[in-house]
Amino acid sequence: MKSVTEFFPRLGERQEQLAASLSGGEQQMLAIGRALMTNPQLLILDEATEGLAPVVRQEIWAAISRLKKDTGMAILVIDKSLRELATVADCAVILEKGRSVWSGEFTALTPEITDKYLGV
Repeated sequence: MKSVTEFFPRLGERQEQLAASLSGGEQQMLAIGRALMTNPQLLILDEATEGLAPVVRQEIWAAISRLKKDTGMAILVIDKSLRELATVADCAVILEKGRSVWSGEFTALTPEITDKYLGV
């Protein structure tokens, strides 16, 4: 697998800094990078970009896309952002009160379905 800094160049620029001195977005990149260093078969990302600056969100979504393309690793992403999920997701599951109410290919996620279950 590529090095973590190939997916997150910003971490390469900050490699001499202590983790506690990194921004929130950089700390999130570091957390993902640490997980990648274990060579997982499945990477689970739960709201990985929640509350981060838009430019950092874009960097993380781009890294997820590259991970998917370059490694073929299975990635489970839990997120509310349909626009960003559309760039990386093959399939989707909508949960309501802990139960699956819809599942299918992401491209089958129509406006009617998102209105009904997500209020979008």
